[in-house]
Amino acid sequence: MRIVSYNTNGIRAAIKKGLIEWLSESPADILCIQETKAHPGDVDMRSFEQLGYHAYWFSAQKKGYSGVAVFTKQKPIEVIYGTGHPQSDAEGRVIQLIFPTFTLINAYFPSGTSGDERQEYKYQWLREINEYVNELRKKQPNIILCGDYNIAHTEIDIHDPKGNKNSSGFLPDERAWMDAWIQQGWIDSFRELHPTTTGAYSWWSQRFPSVRLQNKGWRIDYICTTNSLLPFYKAAGILPNIKHSDHCPIFLDIEIQ
Repeated sequence: MRIVSYNTNGIRAAIKKGLIEWLSESPADILCIQETKAHPGDVDMRSFEQLGYHAYWFSAQKKGYSGVAVFTKQKPIEVIYGTGHPQSDAEGRVIQLIFPTFTLINAYFPSGTSGDERQEYKYQWLREINEYVNELRKKQPNIILCGDYNIAHTEIDIHDPKGNKNSSGFLPDERAWMDAWIQQGWIDSFRELHPTTTGAYSWWSQRFPSVRLQNKGWRIDYICTTNSLLPFYKAAGILPNIKHSDHCPIFLDIEIQ
């Protein structure tokens, strides 16, 4: 099973740039999209249906903002929209699909780049999601949490750690949250299989066109799993040459019995 996570920075724009064509040539069993910036009625779903996907959306109340969606070739047993936290749910940040042997969560973590208020909300959201999933683990031991975490964990996950030490997404408290996350038994699938790989990024600023060409990026997109799923890993990777967005897709190949 190939699980792909991809912040499209607007699914309609990504479709215009060839998302469907790429997906037809490089199929995923499950595609988790963040920042859809759309509602289901805004997209012609026939293209996804023709590729064999069932679609589940959780859009933000505000049009053209945030939102997550999952396209899956296997129908889930149940779909849960949101976490019950009002602001997060209004922003369409979390969708959960329950399958027979595992639970999949697709999440778009908040960014704090727009100012102190959003940075404080980001910290609040991190506390909320941590409590939510750790409670869920008591009932669902096999969890995969895909998404744009908006945090570069370690110095090898960012092109300029010294220059960004005071930047949202690489702040000490954010990195400490990731440390605690891993210590609680969550596995960063890419880093687990590529522990020393450098220059592996999933996002590049659009402010300067040369940034992506020079690979001055950040690794802020993750597919993390509970440690119970580690024995089933087959491969994990990042696809920087796929360019429908300022992010690129990441994937985990996993064989779950």
